[in-house]
Amino acid sequence: MKITSDFLVIGTGIAGLSYALKVADQGTVSLITKRDIDVTATQLAQGGIATVYSDEDSFADHVRDTMIAGANLPHPDIVKLVVESGPKAIADLIDWGVHFSRNQDNQYDLTREGGHSHRRILHAKDATGREIERALVEAASKHPNITLYQYHIAVDLITESKLQKKPLAQNRCLGAYILDIKKNEVYTFGAHFTVLATGGAGKVYLYTCNPDISTGDGVAIGWRAGAAVANMEFMQFHPTTLYHPQAKSFLISESVRGEGAILRRRDGYAFMPAYHHQKDLAPRDIVARAIDNEMKKYGDDCVFLDITHKSADYIRDRFPMIYRTCLDYGIDMTKEPIPVVPAAHYLCGGLQVDKNGETCIRNLFAIGEVACTGLHGANRLASNSLLEGVVFAKLAAETSLQRCSENYPPLPAIELWDSGSATDSDEEVVVAHNWDEIRRAMWNYVGIVRSDKRLHRAMSRINLIQEEIIEYYWNFHVTSDLIELRNITTVAELIVRSALLRKESRGLHYTIDYPQTNTEQPPQDTVLSGAAN
Repeated sequence: MKITSDFLVIGTGIAGLSYALKVADQGTVSLITKRDIDVTATQLAQGGIATVYSDEDSFADHVRDTMIAGANLPHPDIVKLVVESGPKAIADLIDWGVHFSRNQDNQYDLTREGGHSHRRILHAKDATGREIERALVEAASKHPNITLYQYHIAVDLITESKLQKKPLAQNRCLGAYILDIKKNEVYTFGAHFTVLATGGAGKVYLYTCNPDISTGDGVAIGWRAGAAVANMEFMQFHPTTLYHPQAKSFLISESVRGEGAILRRRDGYAFMPAYHHQKDLAPRDIVARAIDNEMKKYGDDCVFLDITHKSADYIRDRFPMIYRTCLDYGIDMTKEPIPVVPAAHYLCGGLQVDKNGETCIRNLFAIGEVACTGLHGANRLASNSLLEGVVFAKLAAETSLQRCSENYPPLPAIELWDSGSATDSDEEVVVAHNWDEIRRAMWNYVGIVRSDKRLHRAMSRINLIQEEIIEYYWNFHVTSDLIELRNITTVAELIVRSALLRKESRGLHYTIDYPQTNTEQPPQDTVLSGAAN
């Protein structure tokens, strides 16, 4: 079956939904999500969205904080663009129905997180992402030009070079092959403009606070189509996820530390002053390494986040979701510290895009966590991600709509999906085993602290698994699990390859072989050309 629309949007988080809402008045939109529409990383975001909203703050300060957190690798022009677009992005969200928390004076309540020099985080208590997702889903669901396809997953992109079976000087994206997970059928989705808003890749690692959908799909299919990737070595580990045998890596928002929580060892010692002058409000890469070091030094399984010096009423009002979740696991954060450990959280690299969110493949855009825009550099500043998603959705939408007005040519004929001689698999255990092996190898060898020896070990295991996956992929009908396994293995390879190329420690990439930051030359992005090139 073939489905054609003006815009194909893959992903229903803040970036994908914002783009869809920006373009839907001018054309038809096919909106793809591989689970329910609101099962996204956006929905899980607790802290908030950063923007300059106070008279005490300034664009220059937000730019400076972003550059410092990113270890001077962010692109100054992109940082300035995003920061200065912040207030309008917030206005768009409010227009779409997002309700941010207000204080007693009915002004927006601004909080602070690690790396920020001012209170500039707008939030909805401790469930900001849930409120944003609610409003955007409601707005998109009401729009007559948006057609939603739930439980659909992208298999591969369709490009002109693939159709003509030869490299082209200017390749163009024409849509994607999409698997209907419930019917187990692959459909051909043709579109003038394709937007990858698939989120991150935390499930590449054994321990992550990402949802199960975060398997790096957009990065992998973009890479296979020929798009370049950049800075894949920079996986951010959130310093504080709940440590409990039954908790599935529940994130404890950085805003808890922003409101005064203190990290302590089991003996009660507050260790962060020994690592950074900002103490518990140091950037995430520094806090995560400090926790990792303390745990290894003392043989502990976790450290503790202590906010018990605040009143119980304040904690329950400011962090209702975190309070209730901890209480479900027998931890009363008003009376006792929360046990926490780092976990894979945010991919700061991704598909390399320009200032409009477009990849090197014409009419293929990547927005949100799947993209490397130049904003985050070597370490994302807290709460800049939601801001980036809205800003680049707007820029990508404006570029798309401008081209629509130029009497764009019709789509060429696109081949339907051909399964060939593939059969149904009776060896799903192979998929499950390889999935587990990849994630353990990445956690053990490509984690918070790295070495060339560990990276080469990881690459050896990844290469062996890839050989099995290639054989499996061509012999059997595709399934959602197989597609995700193929994608996390591709992303794992890109992370390791990128890490091996960076011969220094910078931001989230810390290697014992090159412990110093290279200050003899300007910071450089790590760029890998797409697989089809």
